[in-house]
Amino acid sequence: MLVWGIVCLFAASVSAAPAADADAARHFNVLMIAVDDLRPDLGCYGNSVVKTPNIDRLAARGVVFGHAYCQQAVCSPSRTSLMTGQRPDVTRVFDLKTHFRTAMPECVTLPQYFKAHGYHCAALSKIYHRGYEDGRSWSEPHWYPNGKSIDTDPDDWSKQTTKKTGGGVEEYSADTPKAESGKGPATVVSDKPDDELPDGHTAAEAARRIASLSKQDKPFFLAVGLLKPHLPFVAPKKYWDLYDPAAIPGPAIDQLPAGAPAFAGHANGELHQYLDIPPGNPLPNDVARRLRHGYYACISYTDAQIGRLLDALDQAGVADRTVVVLWGDHGWQLGDHGLWHKHTNFELATRAPLIISAPGCAAGKTAAAPVEFVDVYPTLADACGLPAAKDLAGTSLVPLLRDPTGSVKPVAISQYPRGKGDGTDGPLMGYSIRDDRWRFTAWREDGGSRIVATELYDERDDPHEARNLASDPQYKPVIDRLAAYLPPPGEATPKAAKAGSKKKGQPAAL
Repeated sequence: MLVWGIVCLFAASVSAAPAADADAARHFNVLMIAVDDLRPDLGCYGNSVVKTPNIDRLAARGVVFGHAYCQQAVCSPSRTSLMTGQRPDVTRVFDLKTHFRTAMPECVTLPQYFKAHGYHCAALSKIYHRGYEDGRSWSEPHWYPNGKSIDTDPDDWSKQTTKKTGGGVEEYSADTPKAESGKGPATVVSDKPDDELPDGHTAAEAARRIASLSKQDKPFFLAVGLLKPHLPFVAPKKYWDLYDPAAIPGPAIDQLPAGAPAFAGHANGELHQYLDIPPGNPLPNDVARRLRHGYYACISYTDAQIGRLLDALDQAGVADRTVVVLWGDHGWQLGDHGLWHKHTNFELATRAPLIISAPGCAAGKTAAAPVEFVDVYPTLADACGLPAAKDLAGTSLVPLLRDPTGSVKPVAISQYPRGKGDGTDGPLMGYSIRDDRWRFTAWREDGGSRIVATELYDERDDPHEARNLASDPQYKPVIDRLAAYLPPPGEATPKAAKAGSKKKGQPAAL
């Protein structure tokens, strides 16, 4: 059983190395690529229909983490956990309204830690959730493809300054009709070229930044956010034309698992805000088919932009001294269990792509052991030869970059809240424990001890989660074993293991 307790808010040893670190120029660069709402429907994850040659090219250079899990399947909590190295119970970010510095004002974020060790850190497009900025993380204002940059006061993170950078682009045309929610259609076959849509514009800027940053006398940490395949599914026509919609697989199961509580799912509220989505569930077949087509078109559009970033590293001559990490902020349900988008503790919502390529790492290999997004922070610090930051919740994955057949932790832990509006009698927190075979979820009164519902899925023999096994007595030993990883009532989720090595050194071959 893991040791539980509130993870201390941390200063991450920023004083351990000044910004003018004399060794900084010998550290590896970092290119972080964050993709919104990307589930592992990629060639390197075994999908034979999707067209992702560039992501597959990255995978051939590094390690694919086949069972990587976000800490909460919605944008801001997931991104916050990855960028702070802390779980939602510590960040107190469970929604799209709360800034992590409310609960952790002195937290040192992943890029902030690199900046303190001599890196130039820059962010393009969505890295944290849009609207929740953190100027302390970056060496310059945060650039967005809408033609603006945003910075925050170094002493008061709530004060933002927005400046026009010019040349901004939008995904909808100016005359696109909108629903009452303010959203337009969920799917658009765009007549715009790549660079006149946000992600193409971002990729062009990122390529320019890589060319210029590679000439500096300090290493760079460049975070590039790509918006697609987040709704709305807007992509140039050539990417739609890559697919026969009839060949895109539909869900293996289109209803909640037998025996699962109703509140384990949701009413597809995010999707129903879009103009061309009819009310009610389930969706008509033609609408569902078009949504799946749009999702795949957007994956291929994003893949093309990732190819431009990899090309830029090659052209700048820095590919062999740059760590590249690609992650989707959570999974996505494409009608699976009758659900669309994320917002659950099911496998398809919590599992997301994580691919890391680093100088000296195993190439073209897959790590099957469970890992978590809180592991990214200590992994990048370790891979780049920085001293280990203190009190992080995750574990360095560098051992798996060397030998992907190993394991660094027994389980991955995700969570999702439910409130009265979700069909429950009060606020609940569902903690989901995933080992190499099983997913166990306990729905507990938020801050209390009473468990109101449990779920258990055999991900080996029932990978589509058709049946909840929690009520079957023969699985009690499995439940008891996995329940040992649940936090005691009122306490935060734990550090699954110590994060990384305590040694400081230069990054040689991993």
